[in-house]
Amino acid sequence: MVQNGNTVQIVEFSGGTLRLLDAAPAAAPDDGFVWISLERPGLDAQLPHIQAAAQRLGGSMLLDVHLQDLDSDAHPTTYDATSVYDLVIFRRLATPEEVAYASGNPEAESAGQAFPANFAAELVRAFRRIDSRAVGFAVFDKLLVSVHPPACATAKSYVQRFLANLKLNVGTADAASAAGATAARAGMPQSPADLVLRLINNMVDSYLGLRQDLSQTMERAQTELLRTAPAPATWNALLQARHRLQMLQDLCEEQQDAMQEWLDTLRDQPLSDYGATSDAAQGWRDQIMARARDVMEHIDRVVHHARRLEQIAETGMQIHFSTQNQRTNAVMQTLTAVTAIFLPLNFLTGFFGMNFEHLPLIHSAAGMWLTLAVMFGMTWGLLIYFMRRRYLER
Repeated sequence: MVQNGNTVQIVEFSGGTLRLLDAAPAAAPDDGFVWISLERPGLDAQLPHIQAAAQRLGGSMLLDVHLQDLDSDAHPTTYDATSVYDLVIFRRLATPEEVAYASGNPEAESAGQAFPANFAAELVRAFRRIDSRAVGFAVFDKLLVSVHPPACATAKSYVQRFLANLKLNVGTADAASAAGATAARAGMPQSPADLVLRLINNMVDSYLGLRQDLSQTMERAQTELLRTAPAPATWNALLQARHRLQMLQDLCEEQQDAMQEWLDTLRDQPLSDYGATSDAAQGWRDQIMARARDVMEHIDRVVHHARRLEQIAETGMQIHFSTQNQRTNAVMQTLTAVTAIFLPLNFLTGFFGMNFEHLPLIHSAAGMWLTLAVMFGMTWGLLIYFMRRRYLER
């Protein structure tokens, strides 16, 4: 198997350093492991080479059902195991470029472009970032095979970060010792399981990176709902945001279940699988357990934040309904007060409008002016009374 452009990347971790390979080695290093990462569209073309490397370096070829899982972009987060290797499917957060491409409008939603003026569109765009892509890992003792979505920068960025701190073994005579010292500072992964946990931890942290943007957008949504007449599109956008938050909670629950199963499997492994000596094995096992628990804790934080945002959305809707009810009550109170003011006036006009010959003040020259004065006085009296009782506002 050879690298095909940016589709396949082969990295050998050994002796406290790493080196990029053009093809999978004939045997795994005694003090390290081999990482083969490739993009999902190239899995079928590289499948014979992947299976040969898995048999040669890992001791077993990948099962057909696991190959189907690795090749599926819609597969949920899950964990499965055989007697030779573990299979972990983890859904990472989609990048802004992937979200823009999936929306069919990459130019309008490219990263770094300003939000649209329409707040409903801004709300939809912000929560559209809650989208995921499946990344598959086949974890052997001396081999890691990872399958990523197209143009996924997870593997490349991780290797480049270490290459920025490490020098490959092509320099001076003391390059190995220098690389070893740098590797100790950089914290090189010691096993495929350690590398997978680090990658997953970075994926979970990408969810945490959305907290500030989503919180600010949701707070603006609350302010928008408190307006007298919020835009109708805001409601639809808010419902879409709640749906995305529910999807995020379901996704995190799947991640928790899968990671807990893998953590239980790692905990049940014999101590001898972690190292040659009991002290080294115990220390390495504790480090793996701590890293796995750290991943679980980060997932819990994402779940907590998603639930808090959903509560904020629900609270905003309740505040809006309460405000609308209060405005309706104020309008009804005003109408009732106005009706009460005009009720005696209607009585007077109805009384003097009866077709009888003998009514008070009918034939009096001052009758009209006296009736108007009474009506005017009653109107002002009721108006002042209602304003003092705050039935009417100034």
